[in-house]
Amino acid sequence: MSPVAFFAALVLAQATPAPVEPPAPSPAPRKKVLTLREAIDSARTQNLDILQLDAKVQAARQLTWKAWSSYLPQINAAGQVARNQYEVSFALPSGYWVRDMGTQQGPAGGGSVPGEPTDFIVSPSSVSQSTVVPLVQTTGQVKLTQALLAPQAIVLIQNAYKAERTIDYNVQQARRDILFGVAQLYYGVASLQELSAVQERQVVLTKERERDARVRFEAGTGTKVGLLRAEIDRAQAEEDLKRSQIDFQRARLALATALDRADDFDIVIPTAPQQPTGSDLEKQALDLRPDVKAAAEALDLAQGERTRIYMQYLPSIGAFGAYSYASTSTFNPNAFTWQVGLGLTWTILDGGLREASIREQTAKIAEADAYKRLVDLKAVNRVKEAQLDLQGAVANRAKARERTGLAQENARLVDVAYKAGAATYLESTDSVQTLRQAEVGLVAESLNVDLATLKLLNAVGAFGEVNN
Repeated sequence: MSPVAFFAALVLAQATPAPVEPPAPSPAPRKKVLTLREAIDSARTQNLDILQLDAKVQAARQLTWKAWSSYLPQINAAGQVARNQYEVSFALPSGYWVRDMGTQQGPAGGGSVPGEPTDFIVSPSSVSQSTVVPLVQTTGQVKLTQALLAPQAIVLIQNAYKAERTIDYNVQQARRDILFGVAQLYYGVASLQELSAVQERQVVLTKERERDARVRFEAGTGTKVGLLRAEIDRAQAEEDLKRSQIDFQRARLALATALDRADDFDIVIPTAPQQPTGSDLEKQALDLRPDVKAAAEALDLAQGERTRIYMQYLPSIGAFGAYSYASTSTFNPNAFTWQVGLGLTWTILDGGLREASIREQTAKIAEADAYKRLVDLKAVNRVKEAQLDLQGAVANRAKARERTGLAQENARLVDVAYKAGAATYLESTDSVQTLRQAEVGLVAESLNVDLATLKLLNAVGAFGEVNN
């Protein structure tokens, strides 16, 4: 067939009206767009791991209150009602009469009773029944104690504040790591969304190639092998598109799980995160990272615990006051009584327990110091590694852009030559595949740059800048 007949057949094929398709179903309701900033804010309030961390912080806030309780005033009240098996009582004279008996009373002088006998005797005029142990006995007491000089309690309160700060810094670092993971998920979803767009363009190109190959084959200028290859390429492109769409939905589901919400949202391609500024990022990491601060607080806490043990060598002085009630008052002029005083507690010898505790805490101080230096070293190494990763990612992205530009130009030239009959279908297919690989590589390298930037921000401890 001559070139004129071929192009005429091509025009007729394109002018043939397409079969009428049934009307498309009404579009699904548009999903809410979730931005990166909204995802981070949502993770702060809805992520289940962060909610657990917040609960730990609230629990840690009670450490100081518990420590203060050993120094603040304490009031205890006690009461008791008891029924005894027996009632113990006896009679006591409550008045006396003096009577003249007319004769001398008592033993003669020189007996066991001192003095000389007289005519007078003393006789009870009335008798009262006195109860020592009642059948039902009621007692009660209210007691107030207040520490005046308590060296251990003072150091204990200081250590409680240090422990609270240590937990707070550890929770801050864990929260940052979770938010870093959420940002990674978001950028991953965005990358898969871009990859799906690339695959959709690939499907459109392969369908056009298949249509051209079919027209050529029907016109007699193409081979059956070329048409089969075009159909294979189209099927492969549709398979890749479906796979990328499923990967996108799976990644979006993972993001929704991290936010504790349904995966009924769309995302937007986020802007590239800003790299941390400053000439000495390693020093910034030592100043900003919460885990570094937590290690320093843990060392200070270990030293404070040894100081608290030293304080056990000193005495403790406290004041107390008590107000009591007893239902029986035979030997007490009033059923209500009070008592105030001072108390001193001083452990002189405890069998060497304090000395052993001091040696144990000294070892823990050495352990905390080594751990702090290890955390500092890891923080510096993370910054260095993140900087190297970012440099490599930036360089790879630049090459990917160059390769994509060349692949686009090559695909354009081959497409023109193929339509003019100057290029084979294999050359056209290779150009399309090369372009697809270049575009996919560019998407991947762009994601690597964003993730490397986030990693550097997280390593420096300046991740909060991403949320501005």
